[in-house]
Amino acid sequence: MTAITGKHLTLEEYLKYEDGSDSQYELVAGELIAMPPESPKNVQISLFLLVNLLRFVPINRLSNKAEIVVAGSRATTRVPDLVVLTDDLAKALQGSTRSTITLDMPPPALVIEVVSPGKANENRDYRYKRSEYAARGIAEYWIVDPQRNRITVLTLVDGFYEEAVFVGNTLIVSTIFPELQLTAEQVLNAGELQYLR
Repeated sequence: MTAITGKHLTLEEYLKYEDGSDSQYELVAGELIAMPPESPKNVQISLFLLVNLLRFVPINRLSNKAEIVVAGSRATTRVPDLVVLTDDLAKALQGSTRSTITLDMPPPALVIEVVSPGKANENRDYRYKRSEYAARGIAEYWIVDPQRNRITVLTLVDGFYEEAVFVGNTLIVSTIFPELQLTAEQVLNAGELQYLR
């Protein structure tokens, strides 16, 4: 991740920023940060989860491109790998020209991050986003970590996340999707599957 501009942007400046490229950015403490392309494995994991979650929610409640404005001393937005919208949030986004979940909108029901290799990415997903998403009131936050071969499900309780870690053939337990029947291994090995059964 690399800072793009030498100056700090406000949220309004960021939302108007256009450089003519297909690059994706996050705004972190006012700095425009270029997001590198995802690895094929991370893309396959995200798509596998998207396909499986479609069994429980309509397609207009899922997004792999939504950005979330989180509170902080300086403007910060995050672009998770997968977001499950609530009905109220989906209504609030109707007619928008940009999939930006602002502070005046309800929070998503679930946010999923697939950790990219590197210490900076681990810090971002395990530390910073954890506190930002809790402060934003996101009910459930999944950290899917292919490097550590585990999935951490964080459930919001009284403003703080309670953590459960799933590995191997352990079924993932979700308060948002209690009927979900996926193991950590199935998710983490999504790129190795030949077809869905």
